[in-house]
Amino acid sequence: MAQVPGPLASAPLELIELTVVLRPRPDVGLPDPAVLGATPIAAREHLEGGRLADLRSAHPAELEAVAAWATREGLEVREASAARRVLRLAGSPERLAALFSLTIDAPEGAPVVLRGTPRLPGDLHRAIVAVLGTDPRPWARPHFRPLPLPDPSVPLAQAAPLSYSPVTLGELYQFPPSAPGSAGCVGLLELGGGYDPASVRAYFSSLGVAAPEVVPVVVAGGADRPTGDPQGPDGEVTLDIEVAGALAPGARLAVYFGPNTDQGFLAAIQAAIHDQVNQPSILSISWGGPEADWPPATRAAFEHAFEDAALAGITVCVAAGDSGSSDGVPGGLAHVDYPAASPLVLACGGTRLTASAGFVVSEVVWNDQPLGGATGGGVSAAFPLPSWQGQAGVPPSVNPGHHPGRGLPDVAGDADPETGYRVLVDGTAAVYGGTSAVAPLWAALLLRCSAALGRRIGYVNPLLYQSLAGQQTFRDTVSGSNGAYSAAVGWDPCTGWGSPLGSRLLAALRG
Repeated sequence: MAQVPGPLASAPLELIELTVVLRPRPDVGLPDPAVLGATPIAAREHLEGGRLADLRSAHPAELEAVAAWATREGLEVREASAARRVLRLAGSPERLAALFSLTIDAPEGAPVVLRGTPRLPGDLHRAIVAVLGTDPRPWARPHFRPLPLPDPSVPLAQAAPLSYSPVTLGELYQFPPSAPGSAGCVGLLELGGGYDPASVRAYFSSLGVAAPEVVPVVVAGGADRPTGDPQGPDGEVTLDIEVAGALAPGARLAVYFGPNTDQGFLAAIQAAIHDQVNQPSILSISWGGPEADWPPATRAAFEHAFEDAALAGITVCVAAGDSGSSDGVPGGLAHVDYPAASPLVLACGGTRLTASAGFVVSEVVWNDQPLGGATGGGVSAAFPLPSWQGQAGVPPSVNPGHHPGRGLPDVAGDADPETGYRVLVDGTAAVYGGTSAVAPLWAALLLRCSAALGRRIGYVNPLLYQSLAGQQTFRDTVSGSNGAYSAAVGWDPCTGWGSPLGSRLLAALRG
């Protein structure tokens, strides 16, 4: 099992570890990701191998200055990575609170939380993007939804007659054929749980598909630690593996296990982007939380990482959320999920798909409130409307003020638990839905397209909106709503452009 250095693995309990995120070096000019993303696939030049680390690193003088300050102030410098632009610093809660102008919240029986906006001395402040790790509580939630099955002894085909195997969904979505002997890697990001290798092998045997090579990568103190509970985070991990593996046969699946904290989440993304062993060209993320819960500095740190991915030719597919237009936030306002709201990722929404005799009969917006789920989507309050989305008809927010903003999702796929994915988790046959399944579905499709094209696809959003939208590469979803927003002809804030017509998408990308 690969190991990546990380926090808290052997730290004394009285110490807290913070991650200081630095800006990319300001003296290097690089392509604008939006310009790169609008360039035809065949003409793209990505920063591969060590070039990304060289050109997007922290400035050595700024990294050294922050490390020297921390050492003078009595903090332990546990890691200083110019390539990832991070410093890991450890100290007592009292010392960290004093140095970063924070207050200590130490409720009995709960982890210590440092509250406030971290501040550094003025001469260092300009180089710092964010300080992460002040709140160790769970940061994100998985976006999968199990279908309740009252009698586990009843075969899935009878208990859930509208459900599908991932292979069947690939056929319904007209995935292009897998290139014989094609190699490639999908990175799956996980913030809890684990998987049972025996269950995974049995699952692929039942599909008649060769089991993928699954490579667990432990990041920043995370762990591949199955809980044995199919309803818990094991369900997310296994769903991602089984959907991606079934739809991208022959691919390697690198599973990055990080702690469910802001610093663990970022470390897992960075580990995947800079992994020179597995070299994933697609990253699938099925975890997130309401955009409003993310401090601006934390979002900025993640956005720099997603810029790295775009420049390196890594497509990032992210689940748009499973709690409708509110994203589960009380109060009656609309909210979107992050990181799906990032303009640098492909946000994946959800539909309800019904089929018969190998053909799609209907596909509508997933909104099944009796089961507690509906696709996320809407208008970002944090990110302005990207230039490449200007002609898509993104409506203003339904919230007071009706501000414009980045619209999401970009694309969609089957996510309703009733029409969900048949999986095997911890030895238990189950049916799962949620936009968690749509992210690895799209990741597998793009990996197939990449193999057929013979090159990485990379950041694809501008191309989808500016060149491919009118080429009948999607099945448009025109019926249903996710609460505050409704489906419409063309792009909409429930299912984006719609679900894939895989072979047509490949042909359009080739052109």
